[in-house]
Amino acid sequence: MMIDTRPVLLLVDDEPLNLQVLRQILQEEYRLLFAKDGLKALELATKEQPALILLDVMMPYLSGHDVCRRLKQNPLTMNIPVIFVTALAEDVDEAQGFDAGAVDYITKPVSPLVVRARIRTHLALVSINELKETRLQIVQRLGMAAEYKDNETGRHVIRMSHYSRIIALAAGFSQAYADDVLNAAPMHDIGKIGVPDSVLKKPGKFTEEEWVIMRKHPEIGAEIIGHHSSGLLRMAHLMALTHHEKWNGTGYPYQLEGEDIPIEGRIVAVADVFDALTTARPYKKAWTVSDAVSYLKQEAGQHFDPALIPLFLERLPEIIEIKERWPEKID
Repeated sequence: MMIDTRPVLLLVDDEPLNLQVLRQILQEEYRLLFAKDGLKALELATKEQPALILLDVMMPYLSGHDVCRRLKQNPLTMNIPVIFVTALAEDVDEAQGFDAGAVDYITKPVSPLVVRARIRTHLALVSINELKETRLQIVQRLGMAAEYKDNETGRHVIRMSHYSRIIALAAGFSQAYADDVLNAAPMHDIGKIGVPDSVLKKPGKFTEEEWVIMRKHPEIGAEIIGHHSSGLLRMAHLMALTHHEKWNGTGYPYQLEGEDIPIEGRIVAVADVFDALTTARPYKKAWTVSDAVSYLKQEAGQHFDPALIPLFLERLPEIIEIKERWPEKID
């Protein structure tokens, strides 16, 4: 038996003739559901989860605006795009529709070409958003995979990611860039997946041979993430590869110096070290925030980008709030 994989649309109008017109326009490309009132529309939207809703405005009992607001308040339907299809054509009518949560506005009498084009556009946008969300989840899952190999904790990754975001905002980067920093930072140590447990989980000091192995994890991480020309994965690649470089050129794996180190690596270096210092581990006690701050100041221009340390310290209350929000779990 053939499965119908066409997207499902919900058409809502109290006039049967209007529904018939839309049916003729859309039935070849889409599976269609119909509702003649707002309550039925809400019921079908929740139960059937259509890909998109075409909604009349002027209906008895519940107007289209009321229906749209309820859809956007329900977690099960809030992400379904709504296009109003109405005879109301004034600017104020469109503004009210968008305020209610619609993504588009089509006036009656409808043009078949316009209806099809608007629907395709908004379904394509939904697909793009779903792809972005899927990619973000993959990035986050890979970051979690590294935690299973490491003696760090998931809360370390949460804290240092938020610290990195705070630093990015303090350095003048956009909200969107800072959000990418937050989401890419958990992958900075993904390369530890490729380090043998005998080295990674050794309780004592490393031998020189073990250090050689350990210092390979940035390159392993970059290789796992791969090369990307832009976006979140490019940022994650740079973080994985360069978070152990030092401002004075004594870091690894490439002994990059100063601004030759990508800013993503410089940001993560500050966040990662601060959290490592202020967190207890089997092999060390937690430093006080005061002692960690003193270390950051001392290493500004040596280990760390000297421009980032003052910015970090200016935001110390926010940093401490993050630290207290996600404390280490005590067994």
